[in-house]
Amino acid sequence: MPASNLPKLSDHDFRRLQQMMQEASGIVMAEQKRTLMAGRLMCRLRSLELTSYGDYLRLLEDPQQQEERRKVIDLLTTNETYFFREPQHFQVLGDWLAQQRGPLKLWSAASSSGEEAYSMAMTACERAKGDWSIFASDLSRRVLDQARQGVYKLEQAQKFPPGWLERHCLRGICDSDGLFRVAQPLRQRVSFAEVNLTRPLRQELGQFDVIFLRNVLIYFAADEKRAIVTRLVERLRPGGLLFIGHAESLHGLNLPLRTVRPSVFERL
Repeated sequence: MPASNLPKLSDHDFRRLQQMMQEASGIVMAEQKRTLMAGRLMCRLRSLELTSYGDYLRLLEDPQQQEERRKVIDLLTTNETYFFREPQHFQVLGDWLAQQRGPLKLWSAASSSGEEAYSMAMTACERAKGDWSIFASDLSRRVLDQARQGVYKLEQAQKFPPGWLERHCLRGICDSDGLFRVAQPLRQRVSFAEVNLTRPLRQELGQFDVIFLRNVLIYFAADEKRAIVTRLVERLRPGGLLFIGHAESLHGLNLPLRTVRPSVFERL
């Protein structure tokens, strides 16, 4: 499709896509995301040989196009992440783990392509005294598939604590030069699954000792944010820790939590 013939995302079609995303995921696509939305969905128009976003929306309304609607969520979900993001959190987590006994369950609730979950796993491997496991979830199947592979570019290991790359990962050779893979003993302690945080949580998930819910609440309206945090706090054991992003706040939510550090809370 020549650049001069690129379709425009009309106000009407943008509002329809906004509504679809909010209904499917709870995520509010603000007006400033309009260009991003148009750009990311352009690949689907080209693949399906459609000439307008209106045609694409009519396709999405077909009940048989559930998988195509899933692709829209995958394309429009922001998945910015990196290893040991907000490193103070991993220091707090490590110090807390070193004081605990017994098996521990940790949850990376917006795990994206796995960097956060594996950062938690490395911290647990280094500091936890007893057995532990990590459950990692996301709305996007695409990033979950990446996370299960546990393969990343070497440049993504720049924020690793000294020696941790060698202890917990394998460097690629030959065709995999410039890559590393999280080692199998660590990968087998991390399970990945699709979870929509705006929906009721499956009962079999059980209770957790630590929940990371970082840099995701900013994408939701106030009522949805309250519902998500309430839902997750109900799955946090008394004495367990909840981590949110440094740019996020739980002010006014009236939850059974006390502040341990900025953006770190203990369940009462």
